[in-house]
Amino acid sequence: MSRLRTAASALSGGTGPVIALLALVFAAIAVANPGFFEGPSLMAFLKQAAPLVILAAGQYFVIVSGNFDLSVGALVGAQVVIAARLIDGEESRTLPVLGVMLLFGLAVGLANGLITTALKVQSFITTLGMMLVLYGAIRLWTGGAPTGGLSEAFRGPGRRGIDGLPLIGQLPWALLAMIGLGAAAVWLMRTRFGRILVATGDNDLAAERSGARIDTVRTAAFVLSGLSATIAGVLIGGYAGVSAQVGEGMEFTVITAVVLGGVVLGGGRGSVVAAMAGALAIEALFALFNQLALPSTLRPSVQGLIIIAAVAYAAKRSARRPVPAIATTTTDPS
Repeated sequence: MSRLRTAASALSGGTGPVIALLALVFAAIAVANPGFFEGPSLMAFLKQAAPLVILAAGQYFVIVSGNFDLSVGALVGAQVVIAARLIDGEESRTLPVLGVMLLFGLAVGLANGLITTALKVQSFITTLGMMLVLYGAIRLWTGGAPTGGLSEAFRGPGRRGIDGLPLIGQLPWALLAMIGLGAAAVWLMRTRFGRILVATGDNDLAAERSGARIDTVRTAAFVLSGLSATIAGVLIGGYAGVSAQVGEGMEFTVITAVVLGGVVLGGGRGSVVAAMAGALAIEALFALFNQLALPSTLRPSVQGLIIIAAVAYAAKRSARRPVPAIATTTTDPS
């Protein structure tokens, strides 16, 4: 019975609608191109979608806590450019550079979190400023033309996988990373940290009065977002070229994905599973555009419409929201 309640809670919390939308888009793709769902083609799609899905999980932590992170696209681009410049094609430099990237991603997330919580700067302004700082620093460092090259070992996680499997051909490492990180995000949101994070986004004053360290969990959310952007950067480096434009615009795409998954802008409502499913739905929608030969210039308009519709829908629901306790939340955070 408890499992049935959990499933019903997940469906009412936003997972059901986005799964239905994903199924609808997949059905349209199947009509346009039945071969899309053959094993190798489907694995290629999931490999390409994995970075955005991972970014959506990181952005979910920030948004459900009541904030934004607009710096993730710039951080993805910075990580790829940094990796190419420092590795410069040398296989032996791969692991040390991955360590540098990890520290850099965590540092950017920590800076975003501390500026937002300790200095009381709105997260929109904080991360917009960080986005501009990262873009400007990369262009200054590279002169607008990144140099160096990524090693084959670095490209492996985003490009390769387990080969020789029946039906699908290759099981991408990127897909395994997406599944593993998704499972970790679900587990994290079922811990006390996750419950406090949701309660903080819903009513930070009530959460603080009940003993929650709201600044700590909000800072941790930004750190997790920086970590997800670093992992996404590694995966994107596997198949994308090294340029100053890598990651440009991803911050808006991932926010669109999260709100498409039913996560309320302003915090306190939403499921991490639904946020990741929203990212998959966005990628599927763009794949459908490609199948129908629609212009890529249509994408920003679609993203804008999704955000406007999601905010309007959330505004209608927000008037009568009950205040959740830290021990329990009104939606299943997984």
